[in-house]
Order: sequence, then C-alpha cells, then structure tokens
Amino acid sequence: MHIAILTFEGYNELDSLIALGILNRIRKPGWRVSIASPTARVRSMNGVVIESHVSLREANEADAVIVGSGMQTREVVADPALMAQLQLDPSRQLLGAQCSGTLILAKLGLLKNVPACTDLTTKPWVQEAGVDVLNQAFFANGNIATAGGCLASQYLATWIIARLEGIDAAQSALHYVAPVGEKDDYVSRAMGNITPYLPSEKSAIQIR
Repeated sequence: MHIAILTFEGYNELDSLIALGILNRIRKPGWRVSIASPTARVRSMNGVVIESHVSLREANEADAVIVGSGMQTREVVADPALMAQLQLDPSRQLLGAQCSGTLILAKLGLLKNVPACTDLTTKPWVQEAGVDVLNQAFFANGNIATAGGCLASQYLATWIIARLEGIDAAQSALHYVAPVGEKDDYVSRAMGNITPYLPSEKSAIQIR
C-alpha cells in the first residue's frame, strides 16, 4: 500500500511531516509512505530542505494521496505544466487535502458540488474556485477528504489509516504519537472527527 504526500516548494512542515510520521506508525510489509515533489528537493516556508522520495508521476499511481499545503500553492495552481502532471482519481485512490492543498483539488475539478475544509487564509481562494468551505476541521465525501488548520493533518492521516487498515490500526497509530496523559482524549477527538465519514459497511477497504 503506497501513500504519497504531495509536497511543493514553500511547503508547511506541519502539514506534510505530521502526516508522514503518523502514517509511518503502520509497520507491515508493503506499507510505504512517500514525499512526492516536482523536484528532487523542496524547501519549506521556514527553510527546511527535504528530499523527495518519488515523483509526481509515481504519486499518481499511489493508493492514497495527501495534497499538502504551503506558501506557494497559488503559484502551483497557476502553473499549467505542473498541474497537468497531477492525474489524481478518487475512483481508484483515497485523496486528502490539507489547508491550501484543498485549492489544488478544487482547481483539478475534484470538488464539484462537494463542500470542503481549508485554512482561513486559503478560504476565499477556495470559495472563488466555486467550493463551499465548511467551518470545521475535517470533512470527507466518499474517497475525498479535506482538512483545515495545520494540526488537522492528524485527522487526514488517521482517516487514511482507518480506510486502508481499519479503525483499530488508526487508533493505535494516533495513540502512539499523542501526548502522555492525554492519549485517550486525543484518540477520542480524532475518531469523533473522522468516524462519521467512514464507510458504514466495514472499517477498512481495499482501494485496488
């Protein structure tokens, strides 16, 4: 199972790296989490340089994709060549977007008639793209989820684990990273946010 986190120049560390850490709590053969970027290296909004694990082309074939946010998202959506590289498909992938990553999904036409979450700065741009923005941290419709606020990245990661590996695996992963003395509260809050959007017939699905 391959999960790719789209991470562009000017990326927000909290969005990409919190999700990366939580998703990597799943320890099993075949489970792989990658940073996917258009270049070999990308620099964060605070100057942290990381190396990409896979290309955007490889991310297009992943089982799940999180579209991270950053300071240059509007430049990303204004670049036709870059946007053309993103061939995401919710019929065969789980898709999540964090904060300004929601704008990318909107510009790709993947949020038609679907409300979404984003951060307060990005909200007017997402609305201009024709998407209703919800005043909440997480929302999912089918195989597409969006989150608003940097620390809501934990909800996206937990949702993806719950969909791919089940609720028990999601709770275990979040419990591990939650603050000592607050673990039960963290898990309860996260599950309260994502459970209404999980398939009712089963707690885990196979995308492919």
